[in-house]
Amino acid sequence: MLDGACRLDKLVDRAVELKFPSLAITDHGVMHGAVDLYQSARKAGVKPIIGCEMYIAPGSRFDRKANSRTGKDGYNHLLLLAENEAGYKNLVRLTTAAHLEGFYYKPRIDKELLEEHKEGIIAFSGCLASEIPQAIMRKDLDKARDALDWYRQIFGKERFYLELQNHGMNEQATVNRQLIPWAKEFGLNLVATND
Repeated sequence: MLDGACRLDKLVDRAVELKFPSLAITDHGVMHGAVDLYQSARKAGVKPIIGCEMYIAPGSRFDRKANSRTGKDGYNHLLLLAENEAGYKNLVRLTTAAHLEGFYYKPRIDKELLEEHKEGIIAFSGCLASEIPQAIMRKDLDKARDALDWYRQIFGKERFYLELQNHGMNEQATVNRQLIPWAKEFGLNLVATND
């Protein structure tokens, strides 16, 4: 909550003004804005895309400790979008479990839960706070490749995208330089996003 300064009504109005065919919302760890976006966007003739930027525990969602490697937060980010109704239901299941089972400073899920509820979900490699970019920035390319391959196997080439961001940050340029050739090597699509 309070991560973005946008109001849904203004976002939908702007999407209409720019003739956007669709508009997504990806709250951090929750789906509080999903219903409002869905209703507003549909009313305005814009396709609503429901998603969530999930917090992924580095091990089990039941572990209550900081990341042993970095000493930092016990989670990474992962962007998920509902592809269809099954995906929406799975996002609801994931966010519910994140609060009831995985909550440790943030509502977290783990890879076990993600694999169990992957149907109808499209996943993105994420921002700099995500597992793959974090490993790239630590120069742990084997770990980054392993994580990338795990997500590719779970979601398939058609539902896992490597996410590129460019806000003029050196770290993003480093990550992008690695993700671009990996997209070709692993047969994955690239998507440009704004954090």
